[in-house]
Amino acid sequence: MNASQRVLLINPTITSHRHARFPLAILSLSAALDGKYASTIIDGNVDRDFVSTALRAIGDGSVGAVGVTVMGGPQLPSAIAVSRAIREKLPTVPIIWGGAFPTSCPEAALNAPYVDYAVRGQGEDTLVELLDALAERHNEALDPIPGLTWRLHGKIVHNKDRMFSAASLTRMLPYDKLDNPRQYLPRTYLGRRTAGYQAALGCRFRCTFCGVATMFRGKMALPPAARLEHDLRFMTDKLGVDAIQFYDHNFFDREADMVPLLEVLAKFQLPWWCYARSDALVNLSERSWAHASCWDASPSVIG
Repeated sequence: MNASQRVLLINPTITSHRHARFPLAILSLSAALDGKYASTIIDGNVDRDFVSTALRAIGDGSVGAVGVTVMGGPQLPSAIAVSRAIREKLPTVPIIWGGAFPTSCPEAALNAPYVDYAVRGQGEDTLVELLDALAERHNEALDPIPGLTWRLHGKIVHNKDRMFSAASLTRMLPYDKLDNPRQYLPRTYLGRRTAGYQAALGCRFRCTFCGVATMFRGKMALPPAARLEHDLRFMTDKLGVDAIQFYDHNFFDREADMVPLLEVLAKFQLPWWCYARSDALVNLSERSWAHASCWDASPSVIG
């Protein structure tokens, strides 16, 4: 991999086009690569022939690495299909899996001949460091990369875990790299153009039923209020968004950090939905509940 080549970032099909939302994982990866490696995004949720699209993308030799985000369950077959097809057409290009599945099952991921590297946990910094190491073309450069699982002389090697980082909360997502961002804004009970959005990282709780606990191990960070306001301004002004569906696993965390975000939401007067733990809601102050009417919120209680 050299600086003149680009990285192909793939979100394999996991749902129907009608239910497609912004592919936040690969958008975050693309933002992390910006300024160092060019990237192209393929989203299998809107491109129903995304395997063929990926094969065309690697056909001219300009792709130096392929990154695939992989959940378990229904996304595995499509991730396997695109990885196998790429390996068959271009055996030398490195194929890197990241996301929930390789985080939880790195050995299973590396047992497949069409996966060269598995990224555990947060993938942005690990991917950049891996691409830098691949440019050096020797295995010693892979040893110090936290969060990486790889093969050495046929044996699977698990590097140390990567420490939690909130760096991605400082980067703006490159929505302009998507083919027609407006197609990700369906009509819902919240509004005519509802955007899927992730404000915070991780969750400080360690619920045993939740894969987030495996990935973040009790770490979390909420974004600066200015970041949320910037993103909402872009989505409302440029894309016509009129409702927000938060994917945060614990939006209602510490009240001191949460209230500034709720005040931003109140500025926009957007209907919005999120998850919340019942104990977090119960422990909100009377002052916060007194302002609840202007938040226009619909929290779904868990825990």
